[in-house]
Amino acid sequence: MPIDASAQVHPEAKVADDVHIGPFTVIGPHVTIGAGSRIGPHVVIEGHTTLGRNNRVSQFVSLGAEPQHRGYKGEPTELVVGDGNTFREYSSVHRGTMLDQGVTRIGNDNLLMAYTHIAHDCVLGNGITMANGASLAGHVHIGDHCILAGFALVYQFRRVGPLAFLAYCSGVVQDVPAFVRSAGSPAEPHGINSIGMRRQGYSNDEIAAVKKAYRTLYRSKMRLADAKEVIRESAETSPAVATMLASLDNAERGIIR
Repeated sequence: MPIDASAQVHPEAKVADDVHIGPFTVIGPHVTIGAGSRIGPHVVIEGHTTLGRNNRVSQFVSLGAEPQHRGYKGEPTELVVGDGNTFREYSSVHRGTMLDQGVTRIGNDNLLMAYTHIAHDCVLGNGITMANGASLAGHVHIGDHCILAGFALVYQFRRVGPLAFLAYCSGVVQDVPAFVRSAGSPAEPHGINSIGMRRQGYSNDEIAAVKKAYRTLYRSKMRLADAKEVIRESAETSPAVATMLASLDNAERGIIR
């Protein structure tokens, strides 16, 4: 096993044979690391933390530390990470609390740049990019292929729908629907993420349908409930609009307006 002699890997940790672990890294007893992963120097992975295959963890990263919550009483909560994720320098992810499901969960192929933070009980999908300094408070859900620009912040319990885009220094205090671009603090809607949609293979017709739904939602001056009913009709023929509608139906604490 290619583990540097100065690393401290607990004998009860489950580490695949081909995992690289750099100098002065500490791996706790309840940690599992899947094949093909590379863990840099001066990393701490602790708690009941599971990393899948082919993850890349840069120097000075902290994964699975106790949640920053006064209600946490030392319970064996978890951090579960999928495959192919990249954690850059000084990023940190905390495990869950019993105030939620007890698990902080990260999907596959996510890029967490330097100094990003994911708090307890967050749930991240796949293909997400968090730029330098972006941070999530507790219990936040982020959909697939979202982009959080530098220093974007998301308030606790909020949901950000798939392929949403949060601009630099966005302050998200309400839910962001799928495909919506937001900016400012507090964040406000600024159109749809058409570039991201094209990159993910959405057709021009689907993009046009989402633009129409966005206009209904934000420019028609309808009440939210009425706008959702109009959008629901379009969702019957457009999978992208159906995704947007699902994010609206899941919004329990209001949406950015």
